Amino acid sequence: MKKISTVAMCRNKIFNEPKLTIGLDLGDRTSHYCILNEAGNVILERSLPTTPNGIHQTCSKIPRSRIALETGTHSPWVSRQLSQVGHEVIVAHARNVRLIGESSRKDDQLDAQTLARPARIDPGLLGPVRHRGAKAQIHLTVIRARAALVSTRTALVNAARGLTKSYGERLRKCGTGQMNREIAKGLSQELRDALGPLLQEIESLNERVAEYDRRIEQIAKEAHPEVALLQQVKGVGTLIALTYVLTLDDPHRFRRSRDAGCFLGLRPGRRNSGMSEPQMHISKEGDRYLRTLIVQGAHYILGPFGEDSDLRRWGLKLAERGGMNAKKRAVVAVARKLAVLLHKLWVSGEVYEPLRNNRKVASAAA
Repeated sequence: MKKISTVAMCRNKIFNEPKLTIGLDLGDRTSHYCILNEAGNVILERSLPTTPNGIHQTCSKIPRSRIALETGTHSPWVSRQLSQVGHEVIVAHARNVRLIGESSRKDDQLDAQTLARPARIDPGLLGPVRHRGAKAQIHLTVIRARAALVSTRTALVNAARGLTKSYGERLRKCGTGQMNREIAKGLSQELRDALGPLLQEIESLNERVAEYDRRIEQIAKEAHPEVALLQQVKGVGTLIALTYVLTLDDPHRFRRSRDAGCFLGLRPGRRNSGMSEPQMHISKEGDRYLRTLIVQGAHYILGPFGEDSDLRRWGLKLAERGGMNAKKRAVVAVARKLAVLLHKLWVSGEVYEPLRNNRKVASAAA
């Protein structure tokens, strides 16, 4: 007669209970989960390998439950896999789960329980986020890989210029994309020999970045035709437009276009209490890289080569108000309006009119 283990019997009994809530604390190699019943009592605490096979073997045997996990490196693929198995997945924003990071009794089992309890009562307390799809993530990985190369190239260029100056010489001015061994021709022979391998590595990075640029253009053209709608705004190139589309993933996730600026952390923070309404900096929530690109686009719009438009006129008027930080505030404000404008163009599919508001005013005056 086959022996049935006590653990197996307990699990069968547990999984027959209705409305299970599970907190899953993801680790790099091992994750811990805590299962609560409908009354909020802990009925099982275990660990599992943080691998696709480990997640599938454990979670596919559990009936449809509500599973809460925290944003992190593994949360995108884990949340997709859990959804495929049939569970209701809540990805908690790290800022909304400070009970975990700031707890004086922090361990994996308690963290899993801390995720499960608010998920059972009200998932909104966790500030749930929505991860993008697998296709959008792999395309965004190309952009992030390019950004990593650009960052490395900038560091190497700065190192080359700094080392040259410390020897009493200088490399002539050029963009990072034009930096190569030819730039070192005016230097002394011993300095050229010392910097040769470094400059050669910069040349190689320039080639790799150019390859990524071609791939990004190809991805935008073949997989994301909506990018062309965003590129109608002068100052928004393929990189900014494609990153915007891939990061937001679904334009209809927002009730109104104005929410796109808040999503990127470009709205001022708020800490009103009683009669106190202090002026605060922008929240800087959301995707940092996309926010950086949008701000770069705003700099171009307000710069000497920016196209005459309602957005540029509004931003320049804002910058003229004076004060030490007037220009900085104008750039951030234009970036917020640019994020809203791009979402509006994406959703509506309209043809962009740079001076639309100005034309309306002129028509009304006539």
